Amino acid sequence: MRRNAAVAVLVFGALGGAACAAALLMGPRLDGAAAPPPKPVWTEMPWPFPIDQWGGGKAFRCKPEHCGAEVKLYLRAKIGFCDCVSAIDDDEVDRVADFDLLGGDRAALGAGQPVDVHWMQGRSRAYALSAGATPPRSALAVAFHDRCDMMVATAVIGGEQPAAQEAAVLAFLNSDTVLHWAEVAVGL
Repeated sequence: MRRNAAVAVLVFGALGGAACAAALLMGPRLDGAAAPPPKPVWTEMPWPFPIDQWGGGKAFRCKPEHCGAEVKLYLRAKIGFCDCVSAIDDDEVDRVADFDLLGGDRAALGAGQPVDVHWMQGRSRAYALSAGATPPRSALAVAFHDRCDMMVATAVIGGEQPAAQEAAVLAFLNSDTVLHWAEVAVGL
């Protein structure tokens, strides 16, 4: 009986310690710094654009309280569009991004960088949209491919710092939601 009581005390003590550690990690920071933002929450919304040669796509929104700024992400498959390339460069991202749907001017904010979305390789690049627009907007274009089929994600971001939301966008692109969409869209 004593042994069972000792085991129970150890188990409850360990659980209590874990609960205290979790409360410290998730509670207010003693050093005054803000706690990290919660995991981004993406909600699907209707495709807002007219249908063109690539058809419709999927549209998602992440609110500022979850992503740090409002992010609207437009995702489409462009079947047979990438000429079966093995790598995507900045010129290809510029060419396939869906900026023509958004209207206005765009300007690249620097060179893009390679990204992986599940098993697919691609590239992301940040842009400023419509210089002088109020409120300011920026974008992140991500193109990735499976053999000869390309998927393009164009994220429109409130504010002038698209790099701040890139991790949230890439995490969503690597989610099961996007994986299932890609499997259906390109017939995997």
